[in-house]
Amino acid sequence: MSLEVERVLGRLDGGPAAAGGPTLLLIGGVHGNEPAGVLALERVLSRLAGRPRVRESLRGCLVAVSGNRAALRVGRRFVDRDLNRAWTAERIAELTAGPPTRAREVEDVEQLELLAVFDQVFRDAQGPVLVMDLHTTSGAGGAFVTVADTLPNRAFAMGIPAPLILGLEELVEGTLLSYLAGRSRVALGFEGGQHGEPEAVDRIEAAVWVVVARSGLLPESGLAEVGPARRRLARDARPLPRVVEMRRRHEVRPGDRFRMRPGYRNFRPVSRGEVLAVDRTGEVRAPESGRLLMPLYQDQGDDGFFVVREIRPFWLHVSLLLRRLRVGRFVHWLPGIRRHPEREDALVVDPRVARLRVLDLLLLLGFRRRTEEDGRLIVTRRRFEP
Repeated sequence: MSLEVERVLGRLDGGPAAAGGPTLLLIGGVHGNEPAGVLALERVLSRLAGRPRVRESLRGCLVAVSGNRAALRVGRRFVDRDLNRAWTAERIAELTAGPPTRAREVEDVEQLELLAVFDQVFRDAQGPVLVMDLHTTSGAGGAFVTVADTLPNRAFAMGIPAPLILGLEELVEGTLLSYLAGRSRVALGFEGGQHGEPEAVDRIEAAVWVVVARSGLLPESGLAEVGPARRRLARDARPLPRVVEMRRRHEVRPGDRFRMRPGYRNFRPVSRGEVLAVDRTGEVRAPESGRLLMPLYQDQGDDGFFVVREIRPFWLHVSLLLRRLRVGRFVHWLPGIRRHPEREDALVVDPRVARLRVLDLLLLLGFRRRTEEDGRLIVTRRRFEP
């Protein structure tokens, strides 16, 4: 399916009484073979536009944006490069530094236009900005929510009746959601189902209605769509785990000739050693037992699959308590851990000294992002963590 759309799909601003209210930024079609988010946003905008008194009730601003317009036109994930892997500080600095040192790729132009729109949204905002990035997957089964692991994100996302995925930012570099999470107190992604599935548009629309109400942008009492939307999402989520964390990612490199075995769905249980795919080296097996997420059934993309593990509610409560007690302020006292000399949100870990249980504690405190710097392990958490 191909789409020809404007960059800004629509914008609704409240009246004078909305000053200081939230801005809800909604993005669809960052991948061009995932038009369901754009179609769902057009539905929501059309319904709101048909209500003459909506501006009087609006307590802030709603902005709906299309992502990779060039890729949407041709129905491909991307044209030259994956736009949803390009939102690193280094890449953005290169794009915005001045005249390009090489010919612009298609996604360079898309990214620069999106940066201009996002900057304008944040400049115009008179209150908090909440972000929702809308996607679908090439594998069948289950809608779900992804967030950076902060308490504000968790609290907001738990109000959406769909499985919550934690830890994606630990395994995937340069996503749009990760970039916007650094600028917004609440930012979430929503995966609505399989590409081309009509129900995916319905699920994404339902999630948008729930978020419009949860954000406080419009009073729920005036939105007849919210109740049915919650019931729809809850029905689809009933057999699935409530919260899971990312454990493993299988990266696909150019020339791997990766082929997923047929029949896998999101959240299907898998066992350690189970053959999931084949590539040029032979069989690709599950690195550990858990549930499968986002199996790759398309010719573009570098994520072959993810393995996730259910989190028991007990550990979520422990994590909440530890963060509210601000235990993170003292964790550098533990053996093998010290504060990063330049970054408030980071710790330097010596894995030869720090025990496994200490690393588990860091996860509970929200230190999920791990990188290597000069042989050291650097763990970071989002700056909006209390």
